Amino acid sequence: MDTPDLTGIRIIHRAMRGDLHRLRALAEDLDAGRGRADSARAAAVARYAEDVCAAIHHHHTREDEVVWPVIERSAGAAVDLADLSDDHSELDPLLDRVRTTARAFASGRGVGDLATALRTLSELIDEHIEEEERRIFPVIEKYVPAAEWKEMEKSLRGGDPRFELAWVDRYASPDEMAHIRKLAGPILSLLLILLRPGHRRRQRIVFGS
Repeated sequence: MDTPDLTGIRIIHRAMRGDLHRLRALAEDLDAGRGRADSARAAAVARYAEDVCAAIHHHHTREDEVVWPVIERSAGAAVDLADLSDDHSELDPLLDRVRTTARAFASGRGVGDLATALRTLSELIDEHIEEEERRIFPVIEKYVPAAEWKEMEKSLRGGDPRFELAWVDRYASPDEMAHIRKLAGPILSLLLILLRPGHRRRQRIVFGS
């Protein structure tokens, strides 16, 4: 049996953690007076935080609905996903808290509550992903047929493709990007060329770089 290609999910995991770390550091710096945010920047930070939350919600929802059943059907008693599903149930209230505090920051409230919400969410995501990759990825590689995994990945689409492509562009290693380009063909390069300028402008507004 061929081994499932986990490149895509590894990149998305890295992107979720990476952008939460960046947003948390930004909010903490602003709260400590190590930076400034006028109303336009505060609104941009809030929109970016909401986009990250939307991507995380889409990812964990599709894991519950699509990925976990595939793993359980293939691995049977060799896997127990209960605690990871419990983590997912804790995520939505934390995502809602980040959204609420981000909107409050955009409307002129202080950034401290947003920094606290991002720290709590980031810590849970870090712990969850580390556990998932340590325990579940070997199970996927051992038990799930590569063809079934590839077919399943198609059903994971449905989030914001522009935002997720920007994540791939930022967080994929050169080897991973070469692998993805080989699979996707020239359309991926064209899409990245079209999307990259706008995403870089957004990054400068939000993060200053």
